[in-house]
Amino acid sequence: MNNKKILLILVAVITALAAVYTGFAVFFESHFVFGTTVDGIPVGGANAKKVEQLIQKEIDGYALTLLGREGTQEEIQGNRIGVAPVFRGEVQQLLEKQNGFGWIATLVQKPELELDKIVTFEEEKLMDVLEELSCMDPKQQRAPVNASYSSYTKEKGYELVPADYGTTIDKGRLKERVVDAIQVLENQLNLDEAGCYQEPEIGDDNEKLLALIEELNSYAGVTITYEFGEQSEVLDGSIISQWLSDEDMRIKVDEEGVRDYVKSLGKKYNTAYSKKEFDTSYGKTITISGGFYGWRIDGGGEREQILLDLAEGKDVKREPVYLQRANSHGEKDYGNSYVEINLTAQHLFLYKDGKLVVESDFVSGNVAKGHATPTGAFGITYTTTNAILRGEDYETPVKYWMPYAGDVGMHDATWRRSFGGGIYLTNGSHGCINLPYSVAEKIYQHVEKGFPVLVYTLPGTESKAVQQQQASNVMHMIHSIGEVTLESEPAIVNARNGYHELSDAAKGEVKNYDLLLAAEATLANLKASQPQPPMEEAGSQEQTELP
Repeated sequence: MNNKKILLILVAVITALAAVYTGFAVFFESHFVFGTTVDGIPVGGANAKKVEQLIQKEIDGYALTLLGREGTQEEIQGNRIGVAPVFRGEVQQLLEKQNGFGWIATLVQKPELELDKIVTFEEEKLMDVLEELSCMDPKQQRAPVNASYSSYTKEKGYELVPADYGTTIDKGRLKERVVDAIQVLENQLNLDEAGCYQEPEIGDDNEKLLALIEELNSYAGVTITYEFGEQSEVLDGSIISQWLSDEDMRIKVDEEGVRDYVKSLGKKYNTAYSKKEFDTSYGKTITISGGFYGWRIDGGGEREQILLDLAEGKDVKREPVYLQRANSHGEKDYGNSYVEINLTAQHLFLYKDGKLVVESDFVSGNVAKGHATPTGAFGITYTTTNAILRGEDYETPVKYWMPYAGDVGMHDATWRRSFGGGIYLTNGSHGCINLPYSVAEKIYQHVEKGFPVLVYTLPGTESKAVQQQQASNVMHMIHSIGEVTLESEPAIVNARNGYHELSDAAKGEVKNYDLLLAAEATLANLKASQPQPPMEEAGSQEQTELP
């Protein structure tokens, strides 16, 4: 190739490159050069309008992170308060400052431009968002605490505690600093550094505080030792200290804390209303539920006594103040003196110091009329003679009256000729234990207010006549099932439940039990033959459960 041709080629190449250079230079008069960023947003090749759109998109995802004390962190989302940019030609001004003919240099050194943005937001929405912040929730705030005193320890008592700066927000300051941050699109705001918290006032060298600490240490020296039979419970400074505080630098005893402590004593040592294991006279051990018998601490009385003991400032050893007492602090609070009432057998026993005093049949509440005698562990409310028992439809005089469960009690029933058996099922009392006169008299001579009365049922101890009557009732339920359909299920379940409630001896009296088994089998077959609803696909089910 000759020199002329080479020259022509070079001229053509230079001309083409010049055209390309000039074309880009003209293009970059209205577009940002390659590699340019505005506030970190890549805008190379974009005109002013496009850059404004990119900035708008960036601001749409804006969030201000609030860094609180003790590692807390929350966000204010810009889209919740309507954050939006306000453009007044700032982007165009940046573009006009750009040298389009210097675009080649930007291939090596990329321009990083910053824009003084102006944003708007809806102040009312911001106020709503601020109120929703956890740091603004009074329940989440810890008020600043002045220099104070430590919790009591047995080794060191009370000690000075430096001031706690807390987490209580200064609402006015918080609003002011958040607005400032949003207006310049700051990404983080440290609430502590911005002074958004309230501060404590009392320093560590306060003379009144130091004197208070000394006085607190003297208060926490009282010891109260409670006696619960062979057990004991000690109340000392480790607990008392939790009740002590100050008001205007004066010691204050938290009566609510005292009340809670008394409640804890009751929870540990009260036995009233609790279930009781009981060895019956029939050789079986049962659990008796219901009733109120047992130890019961007088919450108000004991609370007042503790306050008096603390005021005295002396160690004491005593029992708690009781609202209700029982026979024993041992495993069985009723001890070995009680009236045992077996409603199933319609028979009772009176034991005194472990020895049988008297036993007898009785008649209890009429089951058929809904007057069944309540079961449970009770204490005799009081004893009296020549009482008149009154109800809506009766007024009955008795010689010996020993109530133990409201208007339910033991008394003589001279109008009855017989006791025990199944009389109570259809011809029982209004709930009381009707006794032969001589038995009521004997019991009256040996019991007093608070004497334990243990009332229970014990399947298998009922009389033969009662077993037959109960079995007859279940047989009637089975017979009433009739022809089995799907609608027979409630009747079948009812009959089965009635059968389960019978004693083993009574179950043997049910002559049509095979009909119940057959009815249950027929019902099972009918239910199995019913078409099943189609199962939803797993994927579909999972989709419906997505939030």
